[in-house]
Formats: sequence, structure tokens, C-alpha cells
Amino acid sequence: MRDGAALWHPSPNFGARRGGARPDMVVLHYTAMADTAAARDWLCDPASQVSAHYLISATGRLIQMVDEGARAWHAGAGRWGAVTDVNSRSIGIEITNSGAQPFTEPQMACLEAMLRRITARWQIPPERVIGHSDMAPGRKSDPGRRFDWRRLARRGLAVWPAPAAAAPDRMQFRELAAAAGYTAEVAEDILLDALRARFRPWATGPLGPEDMALVAGLAARFPVDRSRLSA
Repeated sequence: MRDGAALWHPSPNFGARRGGARPDMVVLHYTAMADTAAARDWLCDPASQVSAHYLISATGRLIQMVDEGARAWHAGAGRWGAVTDVNSRSIGIEITNSGAQPFTEPQMACLEAMLRRITARWQIPPERVIGHSDMAPGRKSDPGRRFDWRRLARRGLAVWPAPAAAAPDRMQFRELAAAAGYTAEVAEDILLDALRARFRPWATGPLGPEDMALVAGLAARFPVDRSRLSA
């Protein structure tokens, strides 16, 4: 499926979604490249073995490289809930950004419009719009600490937890994080950093009450729908 608002620039780097899977999540990335043209060329180069469904430039130009019904190669190794083949279950959106700069207003406006269309087409709920760092903590850091997740949440396109009181408890922290989708088998400090990158981007130090309140609120308000998460 092609999006009529996008410039079509096909990539050869795709395949069939395995097991007849349909997209039921969206994964957001930053390109970490010099500009949109460089990112587009890399995502369309057979030698790169990577791609994404969409690329958004700094000026808000939308480029589609892979049909939504196909499996783009954007997520790699990782896990979200019970899903281990994230590529087969997701639509990948790359956003031109180095990771060290704010995202532009045209980019965010384009992304919001895109997410509205994608989530309506595929009936994807807000809790299934995630970052690359959410499903691959420690291995990936995009879309980064400067990405405005709260803005997307205010528009019903992602989630933002209402904090719930909870004392620091390492075992409970991991259990609550898993209930919210963070099931990658990584060390506690890596898991904590992934959650902070999205919800408390400039926080430091060991697990604290604010982190527990955040993850408890996330698990309580936006629990993972297990019926949608068969691997």
C-alpha cells in the first residue's frame, strides 16, 4: 500500500511479512546521517541491507520507499512484548536527524499526519507506536532524547504515563516494564536508560521513585494487549 502524500522512491531492500503477519505497530527512528539524500540513498542501496517504509526530511517532505504491506528491514534484532520479529509486524519511519538536535516543526507535523493515516489504516493503538530504542535497548538509541514523545501523546498518537506511586524495587521494575512491552533481555541499567530516554530523557543515577512511578503508571494505563502480541 502506498501513501498518496508521499514521494515514491522504491528500495529493493524488503521482503514478505513472515507468517502472513500484518503491521500492528510503528517503529520510529532517526537517520543519524548528514542529510535526507544520504539517508535515502543508503536505505535504497542493495549493499546496505537496510530500509524503512518512510523517510521524513527536515523540511517535512515525505518519501516512501517500501509498500506498507511488505516487510522493510529497519528494526533488526530486538523484542517488543512477545514479538521477536518486529520487522514483520511493524511499519518503520525514519526521520532525518543526527540525534543531537531538535526535530523540526515541519517534521513533527508530517509525522503526526502520517501516524494518523497509518494507525487508522491498520488499527494500531497508541501504545504500539514505539521507538527503536524501546524494542532494542542498549543496541539502539533512536529516535533519541530530543524526540517529543509527549507531543505525540497529547494528540493520541503515542502514550505518556500518569505516574503511580511505587517504591524503588528492582524486580518489580522489570516486571512492570515487561507488562508495558519492554521485554528485551538486557541488564537493568540498560532497561532503565531506555525508559528514561523516552520519558525522563535527562534523568541520571540509580533507579529512583520517579522511575518506579513512571513505569507503574505506564503498565497500569497502557497495558500490552496480549491477544495482539503472539510472536
